[in-house]
Amino acid sequence: MSVQTTADIVLVDYGLGNLRSATRGLERAGASVTISDDPGRFHAADGVVLPGVGAFAEGMENAASIRDGLVEYAKEGRPLFGICLGMQMLLTSSEEADTEGQGDVQGLDLIPGRNRRFAEGQKIPHMGWNELSVGRDHPITEGIDGEYAYFVHSYYADPDDERAVVAETDYGIDFPAIVANEAGNVFGTQFHPEKSGETGLRILRNFVDYCVE
Repeated sequence: MSVQTTADIVLVDYGLGNLRSATRGLERAGASVTISDDPGRFHAADGVVLPGVGAFAEGMENAASIRDGLVEYAKEGRPLFGICLGMQMLLTSSEEADTEGQGDVQGLDLIPGRNRRFAEGQKIPHMGWNELSVGRDHPITEGIDGEYAYFVHSYYADPDDERAVVAETDYGIDFPAIVANEAGNVFGTQFHPEKSGETGLRILRNFVDYCVE
C-alpha cells in the first residue's frame, strides 16, 4: 500500500550523512525528500533533517557554509531534526574535539550543552539495540515508549537543562536518546531511526506529521 506524501523535507548534504538510508526512511514515512546543501532551500521546506556519521569537528567544519542558515531556520520556530552526529551538532560543544586535539569546536548551540565520551571501562562505540524510555511529551515520541532503537556512537549529549532530555536509554548510565529545545521545534535522536525498524519508521512518520501540523 502506498503512503500519501504529506511533507516536503530537505535532507542536508554536508558530506557526512547516510543520505541513501535517510532518504529511503523518510520516503517510507510519507515525505517528499530533497537533498541539498543550499540554505535557500530550507525555508521552502516543511522540515529540515540534519543527518550525520563521523566526528564532531569534521561535521562542524563541513557544515560551516550552512551554519547560519540552519540557525536562522530553527530560530523561526521551524522543525529541525538532527540524527546521530547531526543531533550532537545541535549542542554547544563536544569532548570529542578536545580528545582528538582539535581545540574548542563550537556546535550550533541550539540546545545548550556538551557531548561527552562514555567513561573508561564501557565498550566503545556503543553499538546495538537499546530500549527507549520517554520522559517528556514531544510529537515525535508518540507510540515509542519502551520500544528499541539502533545506536552506534562513542559520545552522548549532556544538555545544560535536564528538561531538554525527551527520552533516555541505558548503557551503564542513563543517557539522552532524544533531546529537544524548550520550544520543541529543534530536536534530535542519538540513534538512527532509518536503521531502527518499525520503531524508527514510527518516529519518522511522527516527524512528517509534525512538519505539516
